[in-house]
Amino acid sequence: MPARPALKGAPSRLDLAVPEDVGLSTTQLARIDEHLHRRYLEPEKIAGCLTLVARGGRPAYLSAQGLMDRERGRPMRPDTIFRIYSMTKPITAVALMQLYEQGHFQLDDPVHKFIPEWRDLRVFQSGNHPHFLTRPTERPMTIRDLFTHQSGLTYGFMERTNVDAAYREVGVGGPPIGGSLRQMIEQLAELPLEFSPGEAWNYSVATDVLAYLVEVFSGQPFDEYLHQHIFEPLGMADTGFTVPSAKIDRFAANYRRDRNKRLVLLDDPVTSHYTGDVTFFSGGGGLVSTIHDYYRFCQMLLSGGTLGGARVLGRKTVELMTMNHLPGGRDLTELAVGTFSETTYEGVGFGLGVSVTLDLAVAQAIGSVGEYGWGGAASTAFWIDPKEDLIVIFMVQFWMSGTFNFRGQLKSIVYPALT
Repeated sequence: MPARPALKGAPSRLDLAVPEDVGLSTTQLARIDEHLHRRYLEPEKIAGCLTLVARGGRPAYLSAQGLMDRERGRPMRPDTIFRIYSMTKPITAVALMQLYEQGHFQLDDPVHKFIPEWRDLRVFQSGNHPHFLTRPTERPMTIRDLFTHQSGLTYGFMERTNVDAAYREVGVGGPPIGGSLRQMIEQLAELPLEFSPGEAWNYSVATDVLAYLVEVFSGQPFDEYLHQHIFEPLGMADTGFTVPSAKIDRFAANYRRDRNKRLVLLDDPVTSHYTGDVTFFSGGGGLVSTIHDYYRFCQMLLSGGTLGGARVLGRKTVELMTMNHLPGGRDLTELAVGTFSETTYEGVGFGLGVSVTLDLAVAQAIGSVGEYGWGGAASTAFWIDPKEDLIVIFMVQFWMSGTFNFRGQLKSIVYPALT
């Protein structure tokens, strides 16, 4: 893949405000370091992490702890590059909503209007690949179904149904270094849906389909579109689908636990596929980024679609994306059928690419109604709280997310810091 030109207009580091100047308590924020060190770093459950808290458009807390590469003894640093996996999804959603603002589609448009070979998608009833018994869908899949994971698509790693087994057999959405978005579309055209669109919520490759639609509407490869229309305007200089050789020394290692719960290397930054050529530009999970870059993306959303004079989205578009789009205002407990996602289900709805908090008592979590965010498979997480003008980003490289409740624990420490 040809090298991208360097991005301009972004500072190379974050200038931190005094927490009290933005209505935060320095003493309470210090408990983040204490908690993460005592509970995760000292017992070697993770190698290292990076945490950012910003309020009022100003980062006020940034702490690098532990190691970004244990095997080489490299300490975590503020400009460490992370695999953000599904934190790619909100970026992809923003990209497609930019094209919505240009009139290319409506949310209730049937997907087959733009992917003709999907006109006759059917729903699984029984059988194994390639011998399925299927039925017609109750209604066509819409673009909003893709945004909200109500499309009937799934992920192969779910290992829950005969449909996701077919995804694994065919190789839908991977491997990361091969194939293309177009190839994935062709594969999916031959497979049944888990359910008729709109009947349930299931985490899926739907956001990769959104990335393909970005290519259809824009006429550009997805990676080029992101670079030109999001990364360049926002100064996200270290975000992309690969890590250039000059930046490998800033690329974190990725870890997992073995059977004895010991931390072991999963992906070495030097030999990682992210350092080679990539052709499958996964809108659902393919990007690497830094906490600096992702903060700029989050601040753009919190600021109503603008940052530093660059308008990425309209204010009303951001409002539309961050409201609950589940039918009847329901939460995920009433609709989710899958066994995995990047959010808890109780008291949480879903917008266009992000989870949305609906009821704090039901969610049993501190925070604000209307906060939104998501996470990634290596346990990274972020949330944005418009009511408190607050952004929190947590970066770590530990596979698989959900093993530890980093987000819930950080919320219980961060929100009491508000003064």
